[in-house]
Amino acid sequence: MATRHGAGIISKIKVENFMCHSSLQIELGDWVNFITGQNGSGKSAILTALCVAFGCRAKGTQRASSLKDFIKTGCSYAAVFVEIKNRGEDAFKHEVYGDTIIIERRITESTSSTTLKDSQGKKVSQRKDELRELVEHFNIDVENPCVIMTQDKSREFLHSGNDKDKFKFFFKATLLQQVSELLDSIRSQLVSADSIVQELEASIRPMLRELDELREKIKNMEHVEEIAQELQVLKKKLAWSWVYDVDRQITEQALKIEKLKERVPACQEKIDRKSALLEELKARLLEQKSQVASLIEKASGLKVARNALQQNISSATEEKLELEEEYARGVSMVKKMASRLKTLERQIQDVHEQHVQNTQAEESAIKENMKKYQDEIEAARLSVERMKDEEHALSESLRNIVSTIDEMSKEIDENKRLYNDLCSQARELQQRQTNKVTAFGGDKVLRLLRSIESHHLKFQRPPIGPIGAHVKLVGDDFWALAVDIAIGKILDAFIVTSHKDSLVLRDCAREANYRNLQIIIYDFSRPRLNIPLHMLPATDHPTTLKVIQSDNPTVLNVLVDMAGAERQVLVQDYEVGKSVAFEQRVKNLKEVYTSDGYKLHCRGSVETILNPDKWRRTGRLCSSLDDRINDVSEEASRKQKLIQEVIGKKRRGDEERRKLESRVHSLKKRRLNEDHELARKEDALRDMENDFAAETKHDPVPDVDEIYEEIAQVQEDKHSRELPLEKVKVRISITTKELNDLKSKFKDLHESIDGVVKSIELAEHEISSTEENLRSAEDEKIHYEGLMEKKVLPDIKLAESEYEELKGTRQENYGKASIICSESEVKELGGCDGFNPEQLSAQINRLKQRLQKETSRFTELIDDLRAMQIRKENKVLKKQQMYGAFREKLNACQKALDLRWNKFQRNASLLKRQLTWQFNGHLRKKGISGHIKVDYEKKLLSVEVKMPQDASGNTVRDTRGLSGGERSFSTLCFALALHEMTEAPFRAMDEFDVFMDAVSRKISLDTLVDFALAQGSQWIFITPHDISMVKPGERIKKQQMAAPRG
Repeated sequence: MATRHGAGIISKIKVENFMCHSSLQIELGDWVNFITGQNGSGKSAILTALCVAFGCRAKGTQRASSLKDFIKTGCSYAAVFVEIKNRGEDAFKHEVYGDTIIIERRITESTSSTTLKDSQGKKVSQRKDELRELVEHFNIDVENPCVIMTQDKSREFLHSGNDKDKFKFFFKATLLQQVSELLDSIRSQLVSADSIVQELEASIRPMLRELDELREKIKNMEHVEEIAQELQVLKKKLAWSWVYDVDRQITEQALKIEKLKERVPACQEKIDRKSALLEELKARLLEQKSQVASLIEKASGLKVARNALQQNISSATEEKLELEEEYARGVSMVKKMASRLKTLERQIQDVHEQHVQNTQAEESAIKENMKKYQDEIEAARLSVERMKDEEHALSESLRNIVSTIDEMSKEIDENKRLYNDLCSQARELQQRQTNKVTAFGGDKVLRLLRSIESHHLKFQRPPIGPIGAHVKLVGDDFWALAVDIAIGKILDAFIVTSHKDSLVLRDCAREANYRNLQIIIYDFSRPRLNIPLHMLPATDHPTTLKVIQSDNPTVLNVLVDMAGAERQVLVQDYEVGKSVAFEQRVKNLKEVYTSDGYKLHCRGSVETILNPDKWRRTGRLCSSLDDRINDVSEEASRKQKLIQEVIGKKRRGDEERRKLESRVHSLKKRRLNEDHELARKEDALRDMENDFAAETKHDPVPDVDEIYEEIAQVQEDKHSRELPLEKVKVRISITTKELNDLKSKFKDLHESIDGVVKSIELAEHEISSTEENLRSAEDEKIHYEGLMEKKVLPDIKLAESEYEELKGTRQENYGKASIICSESEVKELGGCDGFNPEQLSAQINRLKQRLQKETSRFTELIDDLRAMQIRKENKVLKKQQMYGAFREKLNACQKALDLRWNKFQRNASLLKRQLTWQFNGHLRKKGISGHIKVDYEKKLLSVEVKMPQDASGNTVRDTRGLSGGERSFSTLCFALALHEMTEAPFRAMDEFDVFMDAVSRKISLDTLVDFALAQGSQWIFITPHDISMVKPGERIKKQQMAAPRG
């Protein structure tokens, strides 16, 4: 028998005086155990003993109403001993118990006790908490029908067709019932606590109303005091306001005198400036006159030089004309000699032509034969050229087709990559639609959240994250893509409150295989940041912070501090973005993001534009993804269709390429044959030409030596004439250059004379202007001298006399004000700025009337009322702080409850889906298909089964419509699906094959054995039927119970 070193496996069960057994000991295998026996042999008592040993109540076994009912008739006690293996990594307190734990449950008429012993049989503990800790450690829940299915539960479950009973079985087996009852209990307690806190908060409202009335009364009395104080202050200010009013007049008069005195130097400065201008204009006039005289003298000298140049130009022109006539005569003579040379050469040619005519008859036959060969060679050469052209055209077509096929292959690969990307994107969007959190990290963030939940006690404060799961868009999804790009990877980050928590979170990330997790440390107690308007971008466009919202202020604070969300501006399109980012130069602007994904920013003189990601068309903060999923799916379908079309085109292109390759090969072979034939004919033609040349070499040539001698004499005379012509041509060139230089100098000299004449005219105009300015300056100087004597000096004397009078008035008012109060006291009261004496007098009269009216209304002392206010405020503050703490803790509990309820619902949905998958997997082993529907609201679980022999394809929605064996098998598959969803070191089933026929029993037994061996737990099967059909094995142990005594 195969053994294993596991923890929680039952190795032995022993009972004394228990139910129908006086003494019974059963040793179990580590894997699969079958216990058979006749009805009444006490098989079911084994499972009842297991339940009792692990702390189950008597009613929970459905076999008795109290534990004493398990004592065998006629005995005083009953005892149950269960030995559990305690080895391996999952061992329970191995250093205390060793390799075996013995649980002893002893029952008497009055009491029952539980003892835990070590492997040596030594007592370790009798506490129920120790047994509960052991049960929780090994995850042994004997009341769970998936751990121990007793005889009564088997009959009830396998025979019942009630959907509510199935739901109860599923709800209890998956522990959802236990969690639901616990959450409902907590919710009722929170509702009760909330009503108590509301009553406490309502109890302080009358005290707050009394306190408000008292504050209002004190405020009114303080108002009277303020009026009296304000009246005294105004009287003091009035006394000094007369002084300050005179000071103001003195200051104004002093400024007036200063301004008048400033006119004296200004007027004198103008007089001096005009005098200096007169002297300057006189000096300039003398200088301009001397300059005109100098220019007239210079113009005379230039005119003399111009006349001399004109004479030199005439002489050079005559010399050039003489040389050109001499050159023309020489050229005419050379042309005549050249004509004579041509005549002589034509005579030589005529002699040779006569000789050729005499020998033409003899050569005609040879030439005719050579011409025939030449025509054949030309035809062959044309054929080769035509084949080369055709071969080149076919090769070019072949290269084009190969290039096209390569491009098609690249297009297919690219479209396949895009198709895979679109499918991946669609799956990601569907996963995001199911669970929003996956948008910010995928499956790894789910693993991380589960790890955080399992280690939540290690954190000082629960982490917040991912940040994107705590952020929503305000309004619709228009800005979703822009916000996603603006905030970026921070949406995937987690926030913790301390460095210690960040280390714990990093460990959780490693456990969840989440690498490169961004962790932000931030103070959770910090209130939401209040950003002043002058620190925000000065634009009408929204910022990232304006279009998002979050229930957690810490999240918004992190987005401000880490991402600068308050300085990220969002615009509608690219053109508006360029205007805002680069042209308007908005203050406090960090970046600009468009709704279609552009990012624009300016750093100094550098302007940066980042194009959008073409595959990123929606933001992760979108509330609805249906349209996007449909778009991506349609795009993927189009890509798949395009791939098939291109593959078809590529297949046709390959076929055409093979045909062209065959044609090119055939044509190339024909061209090589033609090349060889052409070379042979060209060799034959060369031989004929050589023979013909040898024959004509020995023919006599006519005598033309005298003509050649005359040609040589004429050529010599022609050469002797050409040399002097070259010299004449050089002299003409030199003379022409000298003539051009003289003309250029003459032109420059003429322009200089014109410039001097213009300068003389300009200087004469300036002299006239200077004389006019001189007369104007003399008139202005006379005007300013008269203004100084008649206007400026008399006004200064009058202002100085008025200033002295104001100083005397100020001295008198200062003495009166000093008697009332000191000047420093008035300054401490705020001074008299903004008020004149008339305004202060009017205010004093109004305050006197108000003071008389208000004084008659109050009789109590204000100090007594203030002391009463302090006492009431302290009392109310203590209660508010206490009740506020209650409310804060209550809200935290409610938030935690809501979070756990959401997780409970999500897990329930996942368990429902998992149950259907696993149920269908077991049914398929018998060729059956089915589906399980779970309605948590109505608490119904329905099983739908479709039999393979049902040709109509109808689905059986009620298992009672099946045969007994089929119903039992489908129910067994349902039970096995539940077993896969639960964990326990051992499982037991009693009379699981009830209502099954022989065929269904064999299939069920094979299914159970295969499942038990694959699942890995220890299994105990109890049945009254024959199990010989079960194949023996080293992991299967069969035991037969003794027959009952008569």
